[in-house]
Amino acid sequence: MRDDGGMLLETARLRLRRFTMDDVDRLVELDRDPEVMRYLTGGRPTPVAAVRDEHLPRLLGQYDRHPGLGRWAALDRVTDEFLGWLALDPADDGTEGELGYRLRRAAWGRGLATEGARALVRHAFDRVGVRRVWAQTMAVNDRSRAVMARAGLRYLRTFHLVFDDPIPGTEHGEVEYELCRADWPGVRQEWDAALRAR
Repeated sequence: MRDDGGMLLETARLRLRRFTMDDVDRLVELDRDPEVMRYLTGGRPTPVAAVRDEHLPRLLGQYDRHPGLGRWAALDRVTDEFLGWLALDPADDGTEGELGYRLRRAAWGRGLATEGARALVRHAFDRVGVRRVWAQTMAVNDRSRAVMARAGLRYLRTFHLVFDDPIPGTEHGEVEYELCRADWPGVRQEWDAALRAR
């Protein structure tokens, strides 16, 4: 679990730690890449003031309200380089976690999102005790959907939202994936068996 340094967990290649207000510039830089933001804002960056005054203070407040859930800075385990973030954003009552991930483009294609997402799913069920982990993305976001599936979540539905300023691909809808507590033991057995077979 979390140590005094704000660490949540480690994987083979990642360390996940709490954000602090010192991370404003890192988050702004992450959201400045139009490819990173393509399926979120159509490539528009998040304003500095929004990160500093809204997003980050809200994230910091979640850590104590819902221990073990929240959004975590993802660092390279060897170099300590900031790679982006992974999240189990809590439902209002803390019984569910919304899986999320946003990594710098330099970290794409290396399986890091899947590695971090799987660690968070295991953490959510085995340590926090949530009843469900879920995630949403645009239907056309094939890379994100693949991470959800590799993290054990299963397709639940496609739905359509109305946006004032839709971005390309919105017309195909949004998708939701989920993994419920009752199905977690089977997924965990599959992962453990795959690890033993290596």
